[in-house]
Amino acid sequence: MADNQQPQFALQRIYLKDASFEAPNTPNAFTKAWKPEIQLDLNSSARKLDEQHYEVSVKVTITAKNEEETAFLVEIVQCGLFAMVNIPENQLQPMLGAMCPNILFPYLRETVDSFVTKGGFPALMLAPINFDALYQQRVQQAQQQAEAAAEPAADNAETTH
Repeated sequence: MADNQQPQFALQRIYLKDASFEAPNTPNAFTKAWKPEIQLDLNSSARKLDEQHYEVSVKVTITAKNEEETAFLVEIVQCGLFAMVNIPENQLQPMLGAMCPNILFPYLRETVDSFVTKGGFPALMLAPINFDALYQQRVQQAQQQAEAAAEPAADNAETTH
């Protein structure tokens, strides 16, 4: 029998790789009106583990400041172990950069909310993130940087009039 050459994709495990919650100004933070300024930093990454396994990570850092004081800081790294076999190269990067983070995000979102409420603060439900759009932005930025890097060489080649 011939080997099965069909593309195969499987989520094998979802896990919390790193988690941190700090509330440096409690209990004083609870005595003030709650009008927080929320700063969110989010990114994703992927790494190949072997011929068919990839670890995809979505990391979020959220800082909530209330009246210029840090009320809380939460950092979560949500990961997934994905098996991918016979995936065409032109589909692999969008899967690692968009599809897998889309799968992981609801777990990260729930963990953030759980940490924040267990810290005594009002619920914090992160808005949905469009990882497809973020991936496309990264691809466009990479293309623009590559074009910008190639322009000086092209300018030098065109200066012979």
